[in-house]
Amino acid sequence: MIVRALQGIYRINLGVKRQERVLVFNDTPSPAEEDIAYDDLCRRTRLRDITLLTAEVGKAFARRVLYYEFPATGSHGAEPPAGLWECAFGEKTVVALRKAKLLSPLLKKKIPDAGLRKAEEIIAHHKKYAVDAVIALSNYSTSHTRFRDLLTRVCGCRYASMPLFDASMLEGAMNTEWRTLAKRTTALAREVNRAESVEIHTSNGTRITLSKRGRKALADTGILTKKGAFGNLPAGEVFFAPREGTAEGTLVLEWAPTRELRSPLTLTVRNGIVQDIAGDEPFGDLLRAKLGEKRENGNIAELGIGTNDRARRPDSILETEKILGTVHIALGDNSSFGGIVKTPFHQDFIFFRPTVVLTLKDGSKRELLREGTVPFPPDLK
Repeated sequence: MIVRALQGIYRINLGVKRQERVLVFNDTPSPAEEDIAYDDLCRRTRLRDITLLTAEVGKAFARRVLYYEFPATGSHGAEPPAGLWECAFGEKTVVALRKAKLLSPLLKKKIPDAGLRKAEEIIAHHKKYAVDAVIALSNYSTSHTRFRDLLTRVCGCRYASMPLFDASMLEGAMNTEWRTLAKRTTALAREVNRAESVEIHTSNGTRITLSKRGRKALADTGILTKKGAFGNLPAGEVFFAPREGTAEGTLVLEWAPTRELRSPLTLTVRNGIVQDIAGDEPFGDLLRAKLGEKRENGNIAELGIGTNDRARRPDSILETEKILGTVHIALGDNSSFGGIVKTPFHQDFIFFRPTVVLTLKDGSKRELLREGTVPFPPDLK
């Protein structure tokens, strides 16, 4: 079952061809990461084993499989190290970026727009050296990074992002009927794209409104065979970057990314930014520290809706956010999927049994989810 699911990543999800080059990478616990829980340390050890097996399986599908591992950055959305850039874009590309004094600003997420345009020109000129596909099995997500964005958008690389992955997902959320999932997700994205604004509320006190005006909802279907395709595996969500400064309301968190909270945390959101965190759960201190580093870390960065009927786990955000009928809201960076906030932080939080109401362009309202179920139309079920 496990090997067959890994083979499916190459054959079905990425559609790897025999002449192509594939990069598989993992991050290992770094000395800076203190007090990693024993269960999580075991999971990350298994993750490294899965990554090695994934690279080995790939040899039957691709001309060359590159494997790379590096000390973890410690944060979702932080740029990976220069060594991984060299593996992905090619040595000549990285040398040219260094010569132009652009690599360091890219890694620090402090590159100005003019510098980014120059970096894109350099990468486009050398894109023949880039890999054709990536399987990103790092613990910390690289989805919302310039690394990923430049690989997919400029080089046309197909990119499967799999942070916080666990072996059980190969027999659960990854064991789905991909064509049906794609149809459901695409249909839901079409509905969301009719909206100008969205309101979400749940029975635990979450209530937030945000604007979608000028932003496109994207469908994460797991079918990443087109040039430049990017998405999570396990897949199954519709997501977009809300307009910055528009989110207003209250978020009540009952789950951290990998565990249920001992008691809820209440986040007050004004002008698109988390202004206050109430509650004495220990995770709240970690979140306050992260939001205290940069104001942008408190940005309401993403609204997503899960569409995978095989996703079940509530304790791993990679799978949790895909659960059919859930909503997830992220803080931090959204620059790689339609937003304008650049910061080395992106963290999703899950909300179960939400009611989601769309305000359409003509001012009318439409209930998309009612306590976690899709009341209509039938092709979304």
